[in-house]
Amino acid sequence: MTRGEIQSRILEIFKEEFEIENPGLDDDLRDKHEFDSIDALDLLSRIEDLLGSSLTQDEKKQAMNIRTIHHIIDYVELMAAKRS
Repeated sequence: MTRGEIQSRILEIFKEEFEIENPGLDDDLRDKHEFDSIDALDLLSRIEDLLGSSLTQDEKKQAMNIRTIHHIIDYVELMAAKRS
C-alpha cells in the first residue's frame, strides 16, 4: 500500500466514521475537530481492518500521541511495514 493509498483511505474513514470532511493534514484533530479518546479507539479498529490484522497493546500505545492526519499516515505506514 502506497502512502497516497493510505492517505486516501484514512481521509475516507474520517468522512464516513467521524463526519470530518477534508481535514487539513496538519490540523490538530483534538483541538480543531474535537477528536476524543473514543474516536481514537474507533480509528484504531478501522486501522486494524485496513491492515488486515490486530494491533498489539504496544502498537496501540504508540498511537496515543498521534495528533494529525500526517501522524496517522506515518503510523499506518510503520504498522504495514512491520507486517510485510
